[in-house]
Amino acid sequence: MIEFTHPWAFLLLLAPACIYWLVPSHRESRDSLQVPYFQRLAALSGETPRVGASIRRRLVIQAVASLLGWCLLVTALARPEWVGEPVKLEKTARDLMLAVDLSGSMEATDFSDAAGEKVDRLTVAKEVLADFVAGREGDRLGLIVFGSAAYIQAPFTDDHAAWLKLLDESIVNMAGPSTALGDAIGLSISHFRQSKTEHRVLIVLTDGNDTGSKVPPLDAAKVAKVEDVTIYTVAVGDPTTVGEDALDMETLEAVARGTGGSNFVATNRESLSEIYQRIDALEPARYDSLSYRPRQTMFHVPLAAFALLYILSMPFFVWAARHKRRVNHD
Repeated sequence: MIEFTHPWAFLLLLAPACIYWLVPSHRESRDSLQVPYFQRLAALSGETPRVGASIRRRLVIQAVASLLGWCLLVTALARPEWVGEPVKLEKTARDLMLAVDLSGSMEATDFSDAAGEKVDRLTVAKEVLADFVAGREGDRLGLIVFGSAAYIQAPFTDDHAAWLKLLDESIVNMAGPSTALGDAIGLSISHFRQSKTEHRVLIVLTDGNDTGSKVPPLDAAKVAKVEDVTIYTVAVGDPTTVGEDALDMETLEAVARGTGGSNFVATNRESLSEIYQRIDALEPARYDSLSYRPRQTMFHVPLAAFALLYILSMPFFVWAARHKRRVNHD
């Protein structure tokens, strides 16, 4: 559809009518030739001399062309714009941070991959996370890896391919042999503070208990709750294990529930995949919709039409004036 930026300009269409009715006609006097035998000429011609004025009449086509040209100029002054159909844009409305444990126990080969071959826990975690990320097109993803300390492997990004590449490059013990769960939560909170998104989710995957974080996991979870960060914890391995590789299920449960999340336990690839599917259902992708209507200025169209009208009509008007003079002379 067409809209006009300056619709008030159409008031100028009344200008020709106002000029016609309010402005007096142009008058011009011309000297005449005086001859001593004027009366004889009048008698011979059979005309009766009288006082008057001659009014020059313009052709109808001249009047029509002038009015049409004026309308085109006024239309160009009103700046017409072509307004297209609404275009809808969807912008991500959630920041999703995934924290992956890279401690030494992730080397345990007690899981099977998609082909059924025995592989370490981290390899299976990468496969499951790749499937999980494939359905998160509306989210910005971040990646934290932690062991003896926590590190940002990937800041929040819309480039999921790059995120998966950085996940794939993560290896066991890259961040140290221990499990600094509390530091991983604290680092994610610090990164979330730089985000303007209101929907913040942290998913922690670990196969051990906290072994010396600077910030205890429960204290970090309290800060996360204040910062409106929802935490989902995923424990990998046998929950009945004891010793250094034991899973601190009580702490993981408290961290998740304290922030409005949930705790899950994965003992094999199938259960791990099912857990991420459940998290996907609990935290569906969110979008902020923005819409706009594209505008394309079109003032050049009436201007081009006016120029074409001028070019085509002027030769005709010149010819018409010469023809009229020739007829009057004859």
